[in-house]
Amino acid sequence: MLYGDLQFFDIILFAAIAGFIIYRLRSVLGKRTGFQKNNTENKPKQKEETNSKQDIPTLLDKEIKLENVYKKVNNFDHKIFLEGAKKAFEIIITAFNNGDKKTLKGLVSKDVYLAFEKAINDNTNNPSAQFYSLIIEGIESAKVEKGIISISVNFISEQMLNNDESSIIKNKDTWTFEKATNSSSPIWTLTQT
Repeated sequence: MLYGDLQFFDIILFAAIAGFIIYRLRSVLGKRTGFQKNNTENKPKQKEETNSKQDIPTLLDKEIKLENVYKKVNNFDHKIFLEGAKKAFEIIITAFNNGDKKTLKGLVSKDVYLAFEKAINDNTNNPSAQFYSLIIEGIESAKVEKGIISISVNFISEQMLNNDESSIIKNKDTWTFEKATNSSSPIWTLTQT
């Protein structure tokens, strides 16, 4: 009978030890009831906030004013903007020279369109003019106000008439492009020439 009492005592001792361990684990780890907020939901939001802060890349002296846009607009890329501005300049001038009002209408503001339309109607455009060269001299101004990005770009262009290099005319123009800060479209609107 002595042997049976020891087994009973061992079982009670092991049950007490297991109960104590469970009690200690619950007090250290806590108890999940199913009504608690999932703490992992906050982590992606914090990660997004740190990703949304954009580092300002190294800008050339002639581009330094674009820092204003980088400070206020996420996902702005000056290289994409400048390439797009050059393409827009060529498309708009070519459309103007050819009297293509339909192309102009989609790329310029109403006021700029009316000025181009008047010049085309007055036959001051020249369909025989062609691009010879185009460079961006620099950024005149760059600002973000009331949800609108506004960047003025100085262009130097050379155009020739009828493929004749001796007829090259050099022009300096300052054009202002605008776009809403929340716009996902790559298209900027020419608002001033």
